[in-house]
Amino acid sequence: MTDLGWLDAGPIFGLPLPELWFGLLFVMLGTFLFLDGFDFGAGAVFATRDSEADRETILAAIGPFWDGNEVWLVVFGGALFAAFPSVYAGLFSRHYLLLFGVLGALILRGLAPEMYEQRDDETWQRWWGRAFVAGSVGAPLLLGVFVGNWLLGATTALTLGGALTGLTVVALTVVSGVAFLQVKTRAGMDADLQRYGEGAIAAYLVAVVLTLVALGLTRPGLVPTLTSPAVLGLVVLTLVLAGGYVVLLRQGRDVAALAASAGLTYGLATVVALLLYPTVDPASGTSVGEAIVSTLPLNLMSLGAAILLPLVATYFVVLYTAFSGPIEPSEGY
Repeated sequence: MTDLGWLDAGPIFGLPLPELWFGLLFVMLGTFLFLDGFDFGAGAVFATRDSEADRETILAAIGPFWDGNEVWLVVFGGALFAAFPSVYAGLFSRHYLLLFGVLGALILRGLAPEMYEQRDDETWQRWWGRAFVAGSVGAPLLLGVFVGNWLLGATTALTLGGALTGLTVVALTVVSGVAFLQVKTRAGMDADLQRYGEGAIAAYLVAVVLTLVALGLTRPGLVPTLTSPAVLGLVVLTLVLAGGYVVLLRQGRDVAALAASAGLTYGLATVVALLLYPTVDPASGTSVGEAIVSTLPLNLMSLGAAILLPLVATYFVVLYTAFSGPIEPSEGY
């Protein structure tokens, strides 16, 4: 029988696995915020379109992707549970109403397009269209509130920092959604999308500043990290990417604009990680090293992740390659 004692002797290859898993959590969160973020943003843009053709195009654009993109939220939650079970239990029990709200909004976002397509009736489609928009805006808003409360160590659902973080995430999803729709649609909505994108990036920058100020005022212990070179460098990078996003949209370089929005999303996830570290649960003061699981399961999880994550990444490459290119008029949801 194979001796697995070496898996209990210490971290495999001497790697700093607690810190790697902490960083991996925010890579997963950033991946969800980017991939499902442009689905949410497309849902917000849906509210601005009166043309039935435009609405059908938006639904067709996200149709092949949204349920796959949503899996990254499950992966994030599963990794948090597996690597930091005490943090998972504390966070999810303190904010279970918020998380039920996120789940409800995700269900509404997934159900609404299916129902929208079932009947060619104006009243039916108007109400399911509104449900689609409500789910698309509600999910990132409530998820942002959850993340803001996590940062603050809050034990109540409604906080100023949480509310501003929610608005920040909503604005960011519209930024990504506009760029995604520019990639997936042919000329027709370009002028409107460009205007929405510029408005959304301005709203995002204002929301980021207000959120960072509110976090600093609400939890003064964050001020040294907020003014650290790493966070200030990410703020500068955010300004550069925001400027690049606007220029690229105006030049019609839509894929590059979408890449800039990805940079903004991962930058925001990195700021959240920096503000938390070395703690992982400010409400209890638990550090990353204290909250991580024991050596044996940590090593087994790490080996499993090393095998599975490349397979998942390959699946997404195949998915996006198979459904690349603009939506044709004959295509539907």
